[in-house]
Amino acid sequence: MPPTRAMSAAVLLSTATLLSCSLTACTPAAQDGDQGGRGGRGGTATDGQDKGRFWEQSLDWKDCPAPSPVQGGGEAPDPLPDGTRWQCTTMRAPLDWKKPSGESIGIELIRARSSGDADDRIGSLLFNFGGPGESGVATLPGLAPDYEKLRSRYDLVSFDPRGVGNSRGVRCLDAGAADEDQVDDTPDDGGDENDALAEFNRKMAAACKKNSGDILPHVGTTEAAQDMDLMRHVLGDRKLHYFGISYGTQLGGVYAHLFPKNVGRAVLDGVVDPTRNTMEEALGQAGGFQLAFEHFAAWCAEQGCTLGERAEEIVDTTAELEADLDDTPLPTSDGSELDGNKLTGAITGALYRQEFWPALRVGLEAAAIGNGDIMLDLGEELGQRGAGGDRDGDTAGNDSESNDNESNEDDAFRAITCDDSSDRYTVADVEAKMPEFVDTSLLFGPTLAWGTLACDGWPVPGEAEHPEVSAPGAPPILLVGNTGDPATPYEGAARMAEQLGNGVGFELTYKGEGHGAYDSGNACVQSAVNAYLLDGKLPKSGAVCEAEPLPEGK
Repeated sequence: MPPTRAMSAAVLLSTATLLSCSLTACTPAAQDGDQGGRGGRGGTATDGQDKGRFWEQSLDWKDCPAPSPVQGGGEAPDPLPDGTRWQCTTMRAPLDWKKPSGESIGIELIRARSSGDADDRIGSLLFNFGGPGESGVATLPGLAPDYEKLRSRYDLVSFDPRGVGNSRGVRCLDAGAADEDQVDDTPDDGGDENDALAEFNRKMAAACKKNSGDILPHVGTTEAAQDMDLMRHVLGDRKLHYFGISYGTQLGGVYAHLFPKNVGRAVLDGVVDPTRNTMEEALGQAGGFQLAFEHFAAWCAEQGCTLGERAEEIVDTTAELEADLDDTPLPTSDGSELDGNKLTGAITGALYRQEFWPALRVGLEAAAIGNGDIMLDLGEELGQRGAGGDRDGDTAGNDSESNDNESNEDDAFRAITCDDSSDRYTVADVEAKMPEFVDTSLLFGPTLAWGTLACDGWPVPGEAEHPEVSAPGAPPILLVGNTGDPATPYEGAARMAEQLGNGVGFELTYKGEGHGAYDSGNACVQSAVNAYLLDGKLPKSGAVCEAEPLPEGK
């Protein structure tokens, strides 16, 4: 299972509230010789004469409306403190890069122009925040304060990848149809429960084919990388400057493989391991989340929390609580209930940022004495990620059609994952691996193991067992690995560096907690990344950034 989505700034604010309440463009400039494509499934952005109509387009930037329902809804983005307004546009690209003379697709973009002098401007800095399935158009404005220093020399740009949000967002189940909440996604009684989960995945695949069959074969990471090279050109940049987080690191690696000569300054943060298949990745994540929870438990014990005196005791107590809630859910004050799956989902979401640990502590302490309200609220605020891993206005040229008020993030996550991966696991495959998952993590392992069934019955064959990211001839790419990262375990950075090739992948280690590093606010990490993106200065080989501890009692 690919890494889950990046956490928004809005969630950070809402979690603080939750805790207290619960306790009471430019003209094109690139030349044909600069395009540097290598080839791959779907061709490259330089193959074929029919692609000229896309290469020669001009973008029509306008003030951004509110995010559409399929992007997740919400208000139109406010101007930045210096008055810079957010601008949106739609870029046309081939629906099928192998058939550029055929149908086109609109790719939604957003930008904030550089705050610096024109002479100091490097170009555009393109962001992908992960998922897959995250709407970059809806996400970038909320995270922009984290990247304000980078705006001194770059336009900040993001996009909805094909199949996501306003870029013809994939839709699967019809509104009102039975959804995943009505299926036990961690069956522990065997037989009927296992069959019901497998049947749900097949029904989901059939619904995706019925409602989005035309787009499903064309939402993979290879196609998105080809779109990015087209963006580079129509944005007026000779090189693609890129900041990829979580799944965005996989997208960045695939781009570098396809277009090594077009890579500019690129940073990959929260790095995906490109050598693992789906089952191996899920098992690695089980270990990553287990390690992160053990780190939380050690901190919790130091704080004197009531779950146990030692980290091991807190881990065991939580696993027992999850099992009890799976059998007998806790009723909550709003008429809902907290079951084992919701508990695990809330814990998982809280492990994405160390700032959520105090809320997690309070919620678990309350659940242990029969009050499930805090953990239920926490899970809802953090999106109920689950172990393993949603925004009225419309933008001109919008290809998406949605009759409800929900993001398509989960549908896009499944569609992109299954288009990328050729793995198609069965119930028997999961049952055979389950002992290894349980041994790795009793709390997180089963959910992650059963999650590997998601592509069973998928109507489109996946591209490969794992992504191709070798990029000989590319300039250095800065990889930031976090030793406490639950979703993209630390060793992924070293493996990405090895696969990119000698002299390409350059590692920076952050000894911290949570998913990713730059958005943690760590001054050392941000200084190193900024130095590379702004001035082209790589950190010293073997550089390590130490964590800034969470204050006691926070």
